[in-house]
Amino acid sequence: MRATAESPRMFDSDFLDFFSRTPWWTVPTIWGPVSLGCIGYGIAARGLPVASALGTAVLFVFLWTLAEYWLHRTFFHWVPDSKWGHRMHFIVHGVHHDSPNDRYRLVMPPAAAFGLAVVFWSLFRATLGPDWVFPAFGGFVIGYIIYDCTHYAIHHFRPRTRFGKRLRAHHMNHHHNDSERKFGVSSLFWDRVFRTM
Repeated sequence: MRATAESPRMFDSDFLDFFSRTPWWTVPTIWGPVSLGCIGYGIAARGLPVASALGTAVLFVFLWTLAEYWLHRTFFHWVPDSKWGHRMHFIVHGVHHDSPNDRYRLVMPPAAAFGLAVVFWSLFRATLGPDWVFPAFGGFVIGYIIYDCTHYAIHHFRPRTRFGKRLRAHHMNHHHNDSERKFGVSSLFWDRVFRTM
């Protein structure tokens, strides 16, 4: 993918610039099999009870919404007071606020997603052990897929459902009215809980 008026160049290096763009469909294509494979492996190979494994996965889909909220509120909007800090912020999230309709910079590039996946896998493995990490991580990744696909849809489609319209209005308010509020993308729940509506 090359730089266009819609998707301006981000890096001087052609290699880095190419990999800064990600089509939305890569998220479910890469992470869908990972999530379902983890849940299935936990049940089939680790002998976890089906209902408990699926319940764990659903719980971690919900816990993803909290991670999404806190990552967006803290890390994505953190701007360290240095030249390097401003550049880091631009690469992580600032580019999205500068070019919110860039269809190739709306979802997380696979390399960055993989880095976060390693962090969360390690956290879940340390707290849940070698068996329950599988459905937990699988559910968490399903939450991530929902988030990234919802984010893309909010920017590039007109929602028809009442809930979709509310999500879109919520996120557009974050972009155009107050970037220090309305951090939820796939859920409004945590903005209500933490009073950032």
